[in-house]
Amino acid sequence: MSTAGISQELVEVAYMSAKDELNEYAIYKKYSELRTTQKSEFKNTLVRLAGMEYKHYQFWKKFCPDHDVTVNRLKLTLMVFVRIFLGVTFAFKLLERTETEVIKQYKEIAHLVPSEDQQMLHEIIGDEEEHEKEFADQFNEPHIKYISFIVLGLADALVEIAGIHAGSLGIYVSTELAGLAGIIAGAAASMAMASAAYAQAKTGFKGSAGLSAIYTGVSYFLTAIILATPYFLTKIMLNALLVSLAAGIILIAFTSFYGSIIAGSSFRKDFVEVTSIMLGATVALYLLGTVLRYLTGMTI
Repeated sequence: MSTAGISQELVEVAYMSAKDELNEYAIYKKYSELRTTQKSEFKNTLVRLAGMEYKHYQFWKKFCPDHDVTVNRLKLTLMVFVRIFLGVTFAFKLLERTETEVIKQYKEIAHLVPSEDQQMLHEIIGDEEEHEKEFADQFNEPHIKYISFIVLGLADALVEIAGIHAGSLGIYVSTELAGLAGIIAGAAASMAMASAAYAQAKTGFKGSAGLSAIYTGVSYFLTAIILATPYFLTKIMLNALLVSLAAGIILIAFTSFYGSIIAGSSFRKDFVEVTSIMLGATVALYLLGTVLRYLTGMTI
């Protein structure tokens, strides 16, 4: 197809769209070939969706024939990693997170597309709008149903255990004792949190109360261990605290990003809120520990 009479804006949009569609074709095709894709119905859907994306790629490519469009191998490898280690729900929502903007852009440049291609463009827009519905009934990942309980355990542990370690800075001399204090407190609190989650899940939650308790308690205790680990790796209390806080912030960033993709919420808002609470609790309990040491004259 000759590009004569085609606007430069359409050529640029077509080039970017062709790249995106070709990459998504390669990703869906690769997903359909993974050993973890066991459900034949799901596999067939992936194959069909890959074919759909390739058809979209061919449509956009004819408006930018002079541009070289290839698969981004790094992105393909990364998305396979995401699919395997972070789950199918997260992988697909990550892929589809920009669909609203893509559809909006297609509609904005629709008047630039030749009249003989208008019907195909409208079909592509319809396909993009149907992507999320395509998989809505095919995801069956238990942890997604219990994601709120996982986040509950993790967020509480970040605030409480980081605060305990900060308070230890003012009382303990030994970093190992501070680390043990965090683990012991984490073990006790994880049981309490699991019990609370169990009771909460019994009141209207459409899922297993037992699994809710397990997800909450395990996520709490694992977070406590992660935050306590730096205290066994250094003898300098302040260094241990700073490394522990850095690990906590990384955990917050990951869970906030994961949650923002799954639930469509704001990453920045969630990250800032939980980080602020953790750091605020850290400062408050450090001051409390310092005051107690001053009043009692006791260090351990």
